[in-house]
Amino acid sequence: MNTVSANRKKLFHRPSDRLFFLFGLLMLCSEIWKQLTLTFPVGHGVYNLWYFPFQLCSIPMYIFLVLPFVRPEKIRQALLCFLMCYALLGGIAVFADTSGLHYSYAPLTVHSYLWHFLMIGTALFSGSVYATEQPAGFPDSLDASPAPCLSRRLSLNVFAAATALYLFCCLTATVLNLTLDKYGTINMFYINPDYPMQQIVFRDIAARIGNLPSIVIYIGATISGAFLLFLLWNAVLRILSGITRRRADRKQA
Repeated sequence: MNTVSANRKKLFHRPSDRLFFLFGLLMLCSEIWKQLTLTFPVGHGVYNLWYFPFQLCSIPMYIFLVLPFVRPEKIRQALLCFLMCYALLGGIAVFADTSGLHYSYAPLTVHSYLWHFLMIGTALFSGSVYATEQPAGFPDSLDASPAPCLSRRLSLNVFAAATALYLFCCLTATVLNLTLDKYGTINMFYINPDYPMQQIVFRDIAARIGNLPSIVIYIGATISGAFLLFLLWNAVLRILSGITRRRADRKQA
């Protein structure tokens, strides 16, 4: 039993890592089911590149599978910030136009709604983890249970790193779009210049000024929306920090 416990500690340095990995496995299994369902019962054995799992709403699945094994504190903070800002934005924004959540096969529609609810929930959980977990330098022991610090802030550097990850995903999506376009309909991150913008508001912009400029505006708007969430998170963390400090002062008095 001691050996098993020691191995778990090596794999998962923090208690939250187990939950993050569980989220990743849950999303991965459901995504595999979705791909198989779309290919066989719905697609009659023909795979549709449109549903390739590389949208903004797919990225949390990959992050959850990697995050528990990330040791450098700066990278971990950037991944958490991405979940707190970009993933939360993606999970919320989809409900402005739910047409993309609906399929001809009802279980897929249920899956889409549950996926985005899970995105929102896990993004909020990521925020609570960021607020309460001890930064690098504290003992990486699952047996240690330090009091939550609730004093951390999302720095601009951390947000910049999360934004760099988002832009890298946009670049990867563009490469996939341009490379696989000849094999079928593909529109990762909805920024394929060969297809008109489908996102609400931005499709109207594209109709007026063209598709490519609207894609640039769309990416900029996404970053701006994530930045607003960054400011909101810092306000929440500041409030929680003040509450914790006042409680500590009362205990010392």
